[in-house]
Amino acid sequence: MRQAYYLNLILSFFLWSTACQLMGQEAVWQELESLAIVDQKVMMPMRDGIRLATDIYRPKTDEAVPIIFSRTPYNFNTWVDGEQRSRTAETALEMVKRGYAYVVQNERGRYFSEGEWDILGTPLTDGYDAFSWMAEQPWSNGKIGTLGCSSTAEWQMAVAALDHPSHAAMVPQSFGAGVGRVGKFFEQGNWYRGGAEQLLFFAWLYGVEHDKFKPRIPEGASQQDLMRISRFYDLAPENPEVDMKEALAHLPIKDILQNIHGKREIFDKMVVRKPNDPAWFEGGLY
Repeated sequence: MRQAYYLNLILSFFLWSTACQLMGQEAVWQELESLAIVDQKVMMPMRDGIRLATDIYRPKTDEAVPIIFSRTPYNFNTWVDGEQRSRTAETALEMVKRGYAYVVQNERGRYFSEGEWDILGTPLTDGYDAFSWMAEQPWSNGKIGTLGCSSTAEWQMAVAALDHPSHAAMVPQSFGAGVGRVGKFFEQGNWYRGGAEQLLFFAWLYGVEHDKFKPRIPEGASQQDLMRISRFYDLAPENPEVDMKEALAHLPIKDILQNIHGKREIFDKMVVRKPNDPAWFEGGLY
């Protein structure tokens, strides 16, 4: 009897917290749309013709405004049961309130961005080209600040070295040990430490590696088509739940992801490399 009571209590709390989150997102979107011009799935062109999926939130003003820019490998905008869910709506609202345009973009090859994703680095020119495109927009005052954590921070450190004239400020959060080349430095801190593979990175790959297996949208699709497609299809994978502690205890190490039916292209390449393998030095987190 007591177990049923606590189970109902937990279930009620879960439903209440979920409802609060949904109401919170709805309120954020309502306020954001009242203050900002919202332009999603803008396909920003790179110098080689590849287009990167970009969401733009800018104040409703005729004045040119500065820009806060973030590029990410993660899914930041999706639809669930007819409702839009976003990892960035709150940030966009805060930036717009302070007079900034907020621009968030998926890395090359991730989700709706065209091209191929390379964990050892999308072309550094993508960052430079993005700055140039944003600086040329009529609503931009030509000043761009970058913001982000982890690989989004490491990318900032690398692209800053190109000294684009519009890159006025950056906030790189929790950058550090990368995989491969980070700027001019060679580092495998996320994969090897003291010669030992880092199991946390194996778990991360299980969650994020899917680009070779996701449905492919024809290159050149219009912004309107991409908006419609995004309402019906979420390009993020739905991985089955696994006991990751048990999974990571599996031997041999090279079979860990295979044992839990994970997608293994990147993993299979990296797990056979020694710390001094030249293949680590072919790219960087740009």
